[in-house]
Amino acid sequence: MELELSLLLMLGGIALLAGFIDTLAGGGGLLTLPALLLAGLSPVNALATNKLQGTFGSGMATFMLLRRRRFAETLAGLRRPFLWSLGGSAVGTVLVQLTDSQALRVLVPVVLAVIALYFLFSPGAGGVQRAPRLAASLYDRTLVPVIGFYDGFFGPGTGSFFSLTGVALRGQDLVTATAQAKALNFASNIASVTLFVVGGKVLWVTGAVMMVGQMVGAWLGSHAVLRGGAPLIRPLIVIVCLAMLLRYLLV
Repeated sequence: MELELSLLLMLGGIALLAGFIDTLAGGGGLLTLPALLLAGLSPVNALATNKLQGTFGSGMATFMLLRRRRFAETLAGLRRPFLWSLGGSAVGTVLVQLTDSQALRVLVPVVLAVIALYFLFSPGAGGVQRAPRLAASLYDRTLVPVIGFYDGFFGPGTGSFFSLTGVALRGQDLVTATAQAKALNFASNIASVTLFVVGGKVLWVTGAVMMVGQMVGAWLGSHAVLRGGAPLIRPLIVIVCLAMLLRYLLV
């Protein structure tokens, strides 16, 4: 399926904005996936192409934040949760092609509301690092693959889920939690897009244009994370979660 140049450029611009928002708060797919569907792509092609461009956005954000040493963990320490996220996403991507995802359409709005309310009514959350409530090894083996599975199976809000659990359960400050969320989201995206590519579901020209936009947006967003910190990230997470919640309620 070939898209007109004007439509491709529009999708590239939407991907740029989505990459910026996704780096700070997650939820960039709220913009890109509906845009791809409105452009006339089938649901499976839209999902696959969206994963392709999103992978490059999360990869750029991860690279930039890694260069600025914004990860609490060392590269060796990130390897285990990275692999758990990748594995969970792979399972989710396989199952979404075999089962009905309608049950998640009921659960996801509830979870998004909880995330928004947590950051809205806990103004001190993520301001400073605190004692973790969940050990790193247990967190890596349980919540990380579950969120990775969700990303492969459904997707929207994955970055916000990783950020919330990093702050609430691992005691991370919000900037650190956001940085680590990008690395784990990058892992889940890699697994998902690989399986979609193998299945021949990706539209490469459309994906390539949006990849450029995503990478520029993620580059800008990573600088905004470092300069704005928690005062910028927290309201964006609330806004993005409420926007996704509204979308689910109206669909």
